[in-house]
Amino acid sequence: MEKETVSILLNVLIFLPIIGVPLILALGKHQAKYVALGVSAITFILSLFIYSEYQKHSSIDAAGDFVFKSAYVWLKANLGYVYYDVNFITGVDGISIYLVLLTTFLFVLSIWYSMNAIEDKVKTYYSMLLLLEVGVLGVFLSLDLLVFYIFFELGLIPMYFLIGMWGSKGTQVVLGREVQARVYASVKFFLYTLVGSFIMLVAILFLGYVAGNALKNGTFTTDFIAISKGYSQIQAWLSNNGYSPFEVEKWLFLAFSLGFLIKVPVFPLHTWLPDAHTQAPTAGSVILAGVLLKMGTYGLIRFCLPLFPAASIFYASTMCWLGMIGIIYGGMAAMVQPDMKKLVAYSSVAHMGFIVMGIFSFNNEAMRGAVLQMINHGISTPALFFLVGMMYDRTHTRLIEKYQGIAAIVPTFTLMFIISTMASIGLPGLNGFVGEFMILLGSFKSTYVSNGLVIISTTGVIIAAVYMLWMFRRVMFGEIIHKDNHNITDLNKQEIGILLPLILLMFIIGFHATPFLSEIGKSSDVIVQSVFQSKISLPNLGLN
Repeated sequence: MEKETVSILLNVLIFLPIIGVPLILALGKHQAKYVALGVSAITFILSLFIYSEYQKHSSIDAAGDFVFKSAYVWLKANLGYVYYDVNFITGVDGISIYLVLLTTFLFVLSIWYSMNAIEDKVKTYYSMLLLLEVGVLGVFLSLDLLVFYIFFELGLIPMYFLIGMWGSKGTQVVLGREVQARVYASVKFFLYTLVGSFIMLVAILFLGYVAGNALKNGTFTTDFIAISKGYSQIQAWLSNNGYSPFEVEKWLFLAFSLGFLIKVPVFPLHTWLPDAHTQAPTAGSVILAGVLLKMGTYGLIRFCLPLFPAASIFYASTMCWLGMIGIIYGGMAAMVQPDMKKLVAYSSVAHMGFIVMGIFSFNNEAMRGAVLQMINHGISTPALFFLVGMMYDRTHTRLIEKYQGIAAIVPTFTLMFIISTMASIGLPGLNGFVGEFMILLGSFKSTYVSNGLVIISTTGVIIAAVYMLWMFRRVMFGEIIHKDNHNITDLNKQEIGILLPLILLMFIIGFHATPFLSEIGKSSDVIVQSVFQSKISLPNLGLN
């Protein structure tokens, strides 16, 4: 198929889920489930077709650039002293294509799981899920900064309602008042992300103004490709107009990265995550861990590194320290959690710390590992959240102490649980090992990360083995104390069908990661090289 046709399909892919919303609202509760599942399945099939076409064309063009691109006029106007030229630009490369596939795949599984788990406000629930899918796909495919920001914010609204309306029941005391825990978690998630996003918006507007003057004769533009390619002209314009280019770049980097680091999240910006995960419905936790957290690391790779290369290297050490702290802190915090879901939530802080460190090592190997680990985390952690949710549906508790010795009663569940646990730890032969190994090895070779920091981070693998295996042992083995546990039923066919694709992917990537790394590398290597092609000459940064 021609490139132009596939480029159009990228936009169809983004907005396809929204077609299901009016259908859901018009039909009955029972039909709404199947409409949501059908629309998400069609979206997934379309993403597979785009991936197939991507492989054909990327094999011809090995440069690592965006294989499919499209641009449509969105805002072109003369408003007073400002000329606006903002286009709806989309594109896909070796990094975003796998995140798109992961997104559409997890939404199918989440909606499938929800069909027997959600009975309250069903039509609104599925409408929120489909709207969330639009926002996530828009983030991974947008190549205009302002359009990216709109999709980035769009994901906030449905996730806020998913947590606040369908989250766990219970209360907690906040500032001396008793409130619903799920409402508190949803508001905290919303405010954290909103504050970071607003600061990023200010930076986007300033960058659009500067880029417009430097590249388009005063016409405001937020075209990511044009801005990244016009880096030297923007630096020259800033210098000629009384700005310190490097200082401006540092502030812009901090503004962008704050919004992304909150979404990742890194320590100490992580406190919203355990609450959101614990209170969210199972499907919400799956989507949050599987793809929403990746919006943060994707933003760092896609925008911060190419747009602010000198600042990225200047703050590389700080970012790697934040990643290392997240690895150790997340692991230690997970170790003491009495709630299985909260334990898995804190494990995400540790896993994402590895990814941040890999990104800012500026090493091709570590960068490939970081992108692959984004995919790996989006497979193994959702599997764990599904498993915890399935057990919660049976027992209505997530407390580890309420289980013990259930391995003999639920053997299929136990098998799925141990495989997902080992993948999360990074056992060789499963997907988690490949990504973490490449990150650590690449970081060790990097001149921007101290070897001591990498060695300390490596202990995070040991800590992960401790808390994950300890949880598994306490839940699965020993003598059954609670008599009700004798009545727990094993996984049914639907639940096995949901988990089996994730389990298979763990083994496929674990044993044959080369095809994934090859596609990822074409694009990630270009991004790493773009950092070192900066026109700023700063001897202490090695950018001469």
